[in-house]
Amino acid sequence: MPPPPPPAEITYSGQYSVNPLAEVSFRRMCAQIPAVLGRIARLSWHTDRRAVRLLLVCQVVTGVSAAMLLTATARAMRPVLGDGSAGDRLRGALPALLVVAVAAALRRITPRLTTETDSALVEAVCRVEASAYAEDGFPDRHEAAEMGVIRTQVMVTDAQRFVSALIRMVTAGGVLSVLNPLMLPLLLLAVLPAGVGAVLTARVDYEIHYANIADRNVRGMMRWWATTSKYGDEVRANSMTGYIVYWYRALSGRCDRRTLAAAPRTLRIALLSALAGGVFLVATWAALAWLAMSGRIALAVAATAVIAVQTTLAALSQVVVNGAAVFHTSLYLSDMQAFLDDAAARSPKRGPGRHSAPTEQIRLEEVVYQYPGKDKPAVDGVSLTLERGQILAIVGANGSGKSTLTRLLTGIYLPDKGRVTWNGTDLANMDPITVWAHTGLVPQIFAQWPMPVRENVTLGQPRTHDDVPVWEAIDAVGLREAVDDLPAGLDTLLSREVFGGCELSGGQWQRLACSRALYRRPGLLILDEPTSQMDPRGEHRIFEQIKAIAADRITIVVTHRLENTRIADHVVVMEDGRITEQGRYDDLVRAGGTFAELLELSQDR
Repeated sequence: MPPPPPPAEITYSGQYSVNPLAEVSFRRMCAQIPAVLGRIARLSWHTDRRAVRLLLVCQVVTGVSAAMLLTATARAMRPVLGDGSAGDRLRGALPALLVVAVAAALRRITPRLTTETDSALVEAVCRVEASAYAEDGFPDRHEAAEMGVIRTQVMVTDAQRFVSALIRMVTAGGVLSVLNPLMLPLLLLAVLPAGVGAVLTARVDYEIHYANIADRNVRGMMRWWATTSKYGDEVRANSMTGYIVYWYRALSGRCDRRTLAAAPRTLRIALLSALAGGVFLVATWAALAWLAMSGRIALAVAATAVIAVQTTLAALSQVVVNGAAVFHTSLYLSDMQAFLDDAAARSPKRGPGRHSAPTEQIRLEEVVYQYPGKDKPAVDGVSLTLERGQILAIVGANGSGKSTLTRLLTGIYLPDKGRVTWNGTDLANMDPITVWAHTGLVPQIFAQWPMPVRENVTLGQPRTHDDVPVWEAIDAVGLREAVDDLPAGLDTLLSREVFGGCELSGGQWQRLACSRALYRRPGLLILDEPTSQMDPRGEHRIFEQIKAIAADRITIVVTHRLENTRIADHVVVMEDGRITEQGRYDDLVRAGGTFAELLELSQDR
């Protein structure tokens, strides 16, 4: 057997693939830090104002403590290093030493923003125009935004450490400058290479992050599809395990190779910055030793200077390191914010109009819709009028535009040309929430929500405080016996992957999807292949129910089983995005066109 083909190379490209760190200098990083800190402060303030106030108080106290620490140290050193017995010297230093201990005992807090940003990202993706999913790069940009959510776990900590270190550096540097002005510039030179190295390292890290985005995205999807129990039978029975594992390892190895290829650069940056910083640090300590040995500063002052140098050096190093970390994190946050801003711009903004029941008429007027990147429209010049009480059947080959047409009817998509009206009002001028409140949809690929049975029917939109409407919807699709057999009835969690959860068969899941559409009592009911997984008894019951409730709504049935279109008042046949035939079932059978041909093929088995 030939070896399996490796995964295709996936290159993240487009305007969002440009590495923002490619041209970033240390100076530019420093210039942008105030703006970054401002963004973090606004996010923090929005999330938890009380925690931000407490954090600010702690930062101020930290700075005061640093100054008190060094001042008290200087006072303590004079009696400790002065004349007299050891006991007398310690008693004289005791007040200052107590201040040192109290100042050193202060601690900081860190508010958390991960939940807030993660929820905002989920909401943004749920609210975005559905057409955005078809755009190239949307999933990859979503993946990049997910990294921004992850980085919020360290965002506030980095910012807090930077501000705290900056305050300590200023206070300790001020004390050190008073002791001897020569020491501060030497310390600055000692930590400057570390700052440059941090920026260069961040640049390399972010470059690899961008190079791996698409592979990580595909790998994550592959992992879920391969490990979820819903597709376990297909994976095993079709001998897919070996290839899936090979595929997963290949993608992981590709990401690892990019990371390892950057390791020599990162190592060189670390070695050179450490070497340069070490040279200046040796010069700093040599200068301090020379000042003490030559008698230019007193012994007590020299001892305080040692502590001041250590404090300033530590604070200065933290300023540089955490400053680079804050800037590095801000790049991921920028990815996240750019995605959120773009998603907000793509959320439906269609005018102030509101739809109210009943839905008497829906019209399509020369409607055209073309998916991004496609050569021809999925729906091309379709005109159609639907009246309340009517059942419309839509048939056609795969890819003929049936499902796209239903998305246009519901306002999930807006047409590129033409218009769709509900009760005479263009959907482009109506708040879509008020439209979707009167829509019930059973799509071909329906969700199997890991929720209790009740919530799978109501989807969190109960009409009453009791379960009577829920049972009515379940009875309508013939699912009561199956629900009664579940261990907790309506409260049974429908997820075998979760402890205590149960699973339904494919046909039972499809009945449940139909029940939640019926539960909504919508003005427009759309069923896209609603019985494809059901047995004949279940299929018959669903179509009998459709006929029974048709008078109060507009009903659309999309199906490949042409015999089921007998219940329809009107049938349309779609080919290449256009309506090529329409009429009643019997008329289309006698016409001898595409409908009659497809019906004959379906019966010739």
